[in-house]
Amino acid sequence: MFDVAVFGSLFLTLFVIMDPPGITPIFLALTAGRPAKVQKRMAWQAATVAFGVITVFGICGRQILDYLHITTPALMIAGGLLLLLIALDLLTGKSEEPKQTKDVNVALVPLGMPLLAGPGAIVSVILAVQRADTFAAQTSVWCAIAAIHVVLWLVMRNSLHIIRVIKDGGVVLVTRLAGMMLSALAVQQIINGITQVITKH
Repeated sequence: MFDVAVFGSLFLTLFVIMDPPGITPIFLALTAGRPAKVQKRMAWQAATVAFGVITVFGICGRQILDYLHITTPALMIAGGLLLLLIALDLLTGKSEEPKQTKDVNVALVPLGMPLLAGPGAIVSVILAVQRADTFAAQTSVWCAIAAIHVVLWLVMRNSLHIIRVIKDGGVVLVTRLAGMMLSALAVQQIINGITQVITKH
């Protein structure tokens, strides 16, 4: 009823792609200055949104992409461009928005998608679901998806303790570092998408 190899393979793949330790500074940068209760809610929202997006694409992702005539490289390049815009905001300190919209948007975009539920994770899940040809394999795939999102939620929720230690000055430093990391990640994603386009032609 359960395939440990399938579970382990997909869990490790998603762990590397979604990178729970690497998301910590970005989460801290995007949620700094908010009450602890709001930050905890945003950690939950981001993990829930990511899980929802991954689930939808796991169930009918291939049909969605085929219907819209979207290729995997196009998805990667679009995600990379969106991340690059957010990274530039973090680097320049121009990420101020009205409080209400900011609370909602940061949990949904960029945290939920495309940072957590990005093109890499979406494509990995689509392929894993397609390859899982037995009930045990399907169960293992969905357990791995659920497990990685629980890990992401726990990491983001517990990263709030770091804010209390580093104070405001540390948060500014973390924000700039997160911007650098995110911009590099975005550029790499765009390069990967372009490379796939070139190799296919």
